[in-house]
Amino acid sequence: MGDRDLLRRAGHRVKENAREYVVTYIFLVLSIIFVAYSGRPMTDIFYQLMSRLTRNLFIVLALIIPIVAGMGINFAITIGAMAAQIGLLLVINWGVTGIGGLLLAAAITVPLAAGFGFLIGSLLNKMKGQETIGSMILGFFANGAYQLLFLFVFGKLIPLNESVTIVGGTGVANTLNLTGSVGLLSALDGLWRVTFSQALYGITLFAVLGSVLLLILKKIQRVKAFVTIGMALVFVIVYQIPVVNHSLQNINIPVITFLLIALLCLFNVVIMRTRLGQKFRAVGQSRVVANAAGINVNRVRIIAIMISTILAGWGQIIFIQNLGTLQTYAAHEMVGLYAGAAILVGGASIDRATNGQAIIGCILFHTLFVVAQDAGSNLFGDPNIGEYFRVFLCYGVIALALVMYAWRGNSAKKAAAREHARG
Repeated sequence: MGDRDLLRRAGHRVKENAREYVVTYIFLVLSIIFVAYSGRPMTDIFYQLMSRLTRNLFIVLALIIPIVAGMGINFAITIGAMAAQIGLLLVINWGVTGIGGLLLAAAITVPLAAGFGFLIGSLLNKMKGQETIGSMILGFFANGAYQLLFLFVFGKLIPLNESVTIVGGTGVANTLNLTGSVGLLSALDGLWRVTFSQALYGITLFAVLGSVLLLILKKIQRVKAFVTIGMALVFVIVYQIPVVNHSLQNINIPVITFLLIALLCLFNVVIMRTRLGQKFRAVGQSRVVANAAGINVNRVRIIAIMISTILAGWGQIIFIQNLGTLQTYAAHEMVGLYAGAAILVGGASIDRATNGQAIIGCILFHTLFVVAQDAGSNLFGDPNIGEYFRVFLCYGVIALALVMYAWRGNSAKKAAAREHARG
């Protein structure tokens, strides 16, 4: 009887896991199939994937706090990206180069993104329960104001250098180059680079020593410490496989960029253990209960959006300095959509998200992006099919998340109604 109960529980857990992470597993299978049929060498795939993680992971992590606070996918992070691009435009116009230019752009982004975040949060408080759609519409609305600002205000009402304006007209040029004398290309990424093997061994050593220290100080459970050490050693062993080693040995890791990503992960963990983080969770679980407990629900929600918008702005700066060019009128347009799709692919939902889900989702989502065109060309003879397919998946995963959220909500209401009827 005991064995049957154990098997029944194990089967139930497997079903629950499959139901909760069905999107993740689908993307994992699709990624494997597309990689196999793309025909691209693994070295190239890993190189492209690492570049995409460097550019996009920070922005994806910026979505977590509003999700925990019960505000859904904050597609209005697009507005944070716009604030960052205003900061970069001013820095390029003033001729501030290198890491100093990026820091100045980040400093300019903070008050702009905070102000925009306050307005976004205030508006979303007027449309409770519809925040995901509301934030998407706000992004479209803000894009119109942004186009007006860059086409008519900058260069006409606000004077700019000829190097950043349209030749023979008004407004900002379509493309701003960060290379050459501008000196912003890889200003952050280029501060400190190491090989993949150096990064792997360094992280492994840190994980082992950190786990041992926390175990000695009794700050971590023995099982968790052994699991962490075991996983780190498994990665090192896998790296020794010739095929894996050959695919990864020439990849360079921008240490400072990934340290910032790690700090953001730590920030997301630490803030949830603070009083403010507990308020985020309380509001996300039930606004009614949180309000009854004396929490200013509207204020907490605004703070969550403000933090997310500022972080998204910094993430956009990381993105653009890695890319090397600023597409003035288009660089921000797909930020919210791609980031939202990526975190959902990792197993997050409209009301639940973690650092791990953001990282896994970013890896799977961008792996599919790297190989989709080549796989489409090899499978169907047309690379555009791969492009259409990945765009379809991008919108599809968001639509699926909304449907599943509504379905879970209806199921919970029906279950509560049945319990009430029985009572």
